[in-house]
Amino acid sequence: MKKSLVIPTLCFAVMSTPAFTKAVQKPSGNAITKFLHPAAVAAETATKYVKVDQGSSLLLRSKASTKGSILARLPRGTSVTVYSTANGWSKVRALGKTGYVSAQYLSSTKITNASTKTVTKYVNVDPGSHLLLRQKASTNSAILASLSRGTSVKVLSTSGSWAKVTVSGKTGYVHADYLSSSKVSTSGSTSSSSAVKTVTKYVNVDPGSHLLLRQKASTNSAILASLSRGTSVKVLSTSGSWAKVTVSSKTGYVHADYLSSSKVSTSGSTSSSSAAKTVTKYVNVDPGSSLNMRTSPSTSASIITKLASGTVVQVLSEANGWAKVTAFGKTGYVSAQYLSSAEPLQGKSISKNYQSYGISLNEMVNIEMKANPQTDKKYSTYIRSDALIVDSKTNPKKGVVVGSNWNIRGGAGTNYWVVGKVSNGSTLQILGTVKGTDGKTWYKVSYNKTWVNASPEDVKYYVNPANFENDPVQCFQFLKLTQTANVDKDEINEKVLAGKGILAGKAESFITASKLSGVNELYLISHALLETKNGTSELANGVQYKGRTVYNMYGIGAYDGSAVTSGAAYAYNQGWFTPEAAIIGGAKFIESNYLKNGQDTLYKMRWNPSAAVSTRTASHQYATDIGWASKQVSSIYNLYSLLDSGQIILDIPKYQ
Repeated sequence: MKKSLVIPTLCFAVMSTPAFTKAVQKPSGNAITKFLHPAAVAAETATKYVKVDQGSSLLLRSKASTKGSILARLPRGTSVTVYSTANGWSKVRALGKTGYVSAQYLSSTKITNASTKTVTKYVNVDPGSHLLLRQKASTNSAILASLSRGTSVKVLSTSGSWAKVTVSGKTGYVHADYLSSSKVSTSGSTSSSSAVKTVTKYVNVDPGSHLLLRQKASTNSAILASLSRGTSVKVLSTSGSWAKVTVSSKTGYVHADYLSSSKVSTSGSTSSSSAAKTVTKYVNVDPGSSLNMRTSPSTSASIITKLASGTVVQVLSEANGWAKVTAFGKTGYVSAQYLSSAEPLQGKSISKNYQSYGISLNEMVNIEMKANPQTDKKYSTYIRSDALIVDSKTNPKKGVVVGSNWNIRGGAGTNYWVVGKVSNGSTLQILGTVKGTDGKTWYKVSYNKTWVNASPEDVKYYVNPANFENDPVQCFQFLKLTQTANVDKDEINEKVLAGKGILAGKAESFITASKLSGVNELYLISHALLETKNGTSELANGVQYKGRTVYNMYGIGAYDGSAVTSGAAYAYNQGWFTPEAAIIGGAKFIESNYLKNGQDTLYKMRWNPSAAVSTRTASHQYATDIGWASKQVSSIYNLYSLLDSGQIILDIPKYQ
C-alpha cells in the first residue's frame, strides 16, 4: 500500500469499508447512549405467522444468533407476537415463551396448514444417466437413491435449484432442473427422429489452457485428450454441466461451460487489451459450509484456506471445472461449480445518499494531478533522446542519463504527463525510437519503478463515483463508517476471527471500540486484519519497547522503512500495553483524525473532496495510491456478506 506523504504523523493502513455522507459530530454526555443505542420509542407489537415448509418448524432461540439455545420449535402457521426486528432476527413471543426467530420465516398473512398439493414430474436426464436423490439439499449430502430417466416423482416443494420429492417411499432432494412436467421417454431416443442432431461448438478456455476430454461425465474419469483453445467439437448432448462431444474420432465428455457457439481465436489475446480481466463472483455453498481454496486444481492438493458462503472472490481464470481465484490476499484454486455471479447480499437494505460538491469532475482531477497521485500500474514510458548518451556500436539498447531531473513521460512529447524522473548517470534500457509530438526524437525506455505518477485518465477513473456506485462490491467505497453494524460477538469470533492469530476471540474488544469511538466495528476488524496480516504481524503480537511490551493493531505511526520501531514507539506513547488497549485506542485515533473531520467513507479518506473544494489542493489524504479505496472494499464486503441482514448506507459524491 502506498501511504500518504502529506501527513507524516498519520500512517496507518485502513481496510476497505464504505462511507457515509455527513460529518460526524461526536455527542456528549447522555447523548452518547442515544448515538450508540437509539432510544426505543414505545414499540408497537405485530402479529405474524410462521411460514416454513409443511412438516418443518421454526426454531425459537434464546438470543438473536444461531448459537442461541433452542427454546421451542414453532410449526408452520403458528401465530407469534413480534416486538422488534433487527439484523434479520425478530424478538417474538409464542407458545408462552419469548425469544428470537429468523425474520425471513415470518409472514403478515395467515398461513394455512392444509396439506400441500403435490405435483407429479418426471426425471429428465440423458439416456443411461441417473438423477441422485439426496437426504438434504446439498451435493455433499448422503445419496438415498439413483433415479433413472423417466422416473415419476411427487414434488412437495421447490427452493432455489432443489426440489423436495417423494419417490418409492423415500423423501429427499433432487436438482429441479432435471425434472419435467411432461412424461419422458425411457428409451434411448429423445425425439421422433432417430438421428441425433449434433451442434458444432468451440473450446473457449484461457490462452495457454486446455479443456480435458474425459471418458465419463466425471472429474475422476480417465482423460482421453487435452483440447486447446479454439478446437472445434461436435456436441451430441448436454446434461447438467457436462457435454458429450466428438472430436478427432474420439467421443467423451467436457465441461459445457467452456464451449462457445461462435469461433474462438487461438491467439493469446482475447481482446484489444493484453491484460487479463478478472471477474467478481461469490462463494455459493450451504450456510455453515465452506469452500476449500487449494494450491492447485485438484482435490488432492493442500488447502490454503476455507471460504465461507457469500465470500467475494476475483476469478482470474477457469478451466476444467476449477477456477483460479484471489480472496483475502490469497490466490488458489476452487471448484467452479460453487461460484455464483449473483450478489449474495439479498435481504439487506441499501440506501444511497448523494452529496453535491461545487466542482466539476475535471476540476477535481486537475487538483489531484498536482499532488502526483501514485499507481503500481505499468505504462509505456519515454524520454527525449538528448537526455541519453548511447554507444550505437557496442550497446545500442542502453543509454546513460546526462544531466539531472530528466522527466520520464507517458508518451513521446512534453504534452504527456510525467511518470517519474531519472538522475544523472542512470542507465535505461532502450526499447525503441519514435518521433515525438514536438518533432524531436524520443526513446521508448523501460522504467521499472513499483510506484509511479498515475495518468490523468487513470486518476479520473478512480475519482469518478459513477464507475463504482452500482457495483455490488465497489460501492462499499461509499459505506458510511460511522454507523455500527450491530454484530453478534459469538458470530464474529466464529466466522471472522477464528484462526486469525492474536485477533482470535477479540470480537468483544472491537465491539467496545466501536461503541466508544463511533466507528463501524466491521471496518475496524477489516482494517486490523489487513494491517496485522490476519493477526500474525510482529507489532500485533507484541514488541518490547523501553522495557514494556506494546501492541499496535492498525499500523498507526508505522512508517515505511521503520514500521516496527516507529509503530512500537507510537504504541508506547499511547499506553497500548495490551491487545485490547491497542484495538480500542487505535479506533479512537481513526475517529479523531479522519472520521471526525468528515472523511467518513473510504472514498473521502482517499480523495477528501471537501478539502479540494475549499482549498483547491489535495490535502489530508490517507494514501497516495489512486486505487487504495478500491483495493480495500473486498475485505469489508466479505465481512458484511456473513451477516444475515443489516442496513447499509452509502454516501456518494456528485460532481458538476
